[in-house]
Amino acid sequence: MKQQAYGYAALAVFCLGLAPVAHAELEPISEERMGEVTGQAFMNIENLPVDTTASGHEFTRMTLNMDIETRVNIDDVVVGQIDGGADFAASHVALGHIAREGDGAQYDGVTYAAGEAVPFEAYDPYIELAVDPDEVNPDNSVGRLSGFRMGFKQARGSVSSNTTSFSGDIGLVINDSSGNPQQATLFGPDNLETTKRATQIGIADANGACVPGETCAALSQLRSLIVGADNGSGGTGFTDDFFIGFQREDVKWQSPDGANVIEAGQGVFINLPTNMTVDMSTLTGAGVPRLRTHQTDLGESLF
Repeated sequence: MKQQAYGYAALAVFCLGLAPVAHAELEPISEERMGEVTGQAFMNIENLPVDTTASGHEFTRMTLNMDIETRVNIDDVVVGQIDGGADFAASHVALGHIAREGDGAQYDGVTYAAGEAVPFEAYDPYIELAVDPDEVNPDNSVGRLSGFRMGFKQARGSVSSNTTSFSGDIGLVINDSSGNPQQATLFGPDNLETTKRATQIGIADANGACVPGETCAALSQLRSLIVGADNGSGGTGFTDDFFIGFQREDVKWQSPDGANVIEAGQGVFINLPTNMTVDMSTLTGAGVPRLRTHQTDLGESLF
């Protein structure tokens, strides 16, 4: 019904734009007539609590009341390209996939058989602004934009790509050579821990470093990830921490449910939460396989 309502609203706006100007007297609507009207706001605007740390940012979030289920393929994505590099660079990016025989996904009790599309699900997309209320703009006005982000209050589904540069955080658990679970760390070309333009992922040692081929591997080895959170029974539930941010300075973004605070650095920052656990031997070996993202199953080939 929501989608129909949006369609009717758009049609009404279009018709109003074409209709000749009419003059009519405005009359108040009775309480009884108002009581017969029901509806839901298409956009919700919230002024969030001020960051009480030294940054003191003020936040405003604009949320659209929309439900999205999609499967998308994109050839190339490059974001934040400056100074001889890019904050995020990937090719053959896909949201959602097509189930193969034996590896169909289960979400909310729904099993997808081989050949069925498994959509990327996203609900209540939002744009959030972070403003420094005390900073002076070039025109001498007070209150300068420090960053903004785009995300979803609920998201779940597969993300596939051939990633060569990544800025942000990937919420992945990696089992080390002894089978002990460790939180994944991103590393740069120098094999040192970083959240900016990382090229590798693995487990950091005491010095924040890794050994390629042993304790870290190229990001391109992560061909497909499942965005989501543990639903408590071993399945994939929705997450509210999937977003991409653009910051002029460090910003501490708060999860829509208020449970987490995620600090995003200057530039582009992608927060990619998953409920996946991967063995280090898999990362440094064959890698995480790519899910089927085309109508014709190409196996490990992209095209």
